[in-house]
Amino acid sequence: MFIAIVDFQTSAADRPAALAQLDKERDEVRAMPGNLAFRIYESREDQHHVTLVHEWTDEASFAGYQASESFVRSGAVLRPLMTGAPTSRRFRAEILEV
Repeated sequence: MFIAIVDFQTSAADRPAALAQLDKERDEVRAMPGNLAFRIYESREDQHHVTLVHEWTDEASFAGYQASESFVRSGAVLRPLMTGAPTSRRFRAEILEV
């Protein structure tokens, strides 16, 4: 399994627009080959912070997402709303128990 966690900040006023864009793309991303999860979290402690958690069967599936129209659309909307550079952490994981 391949997991990507992306954290970014917006102004408090722009966070609803950022969340709406991610919500708009969710079903398309979830339908992509290899996608296991696409979860959007807004921080309870910080009204500027958003976390996106992706789970994919493998790195190739994630690369397919990064080359997708959905990724390009979201980037076009989200990047101008971000108040700084996003941080992305990527992991190869093995499921031990379900």
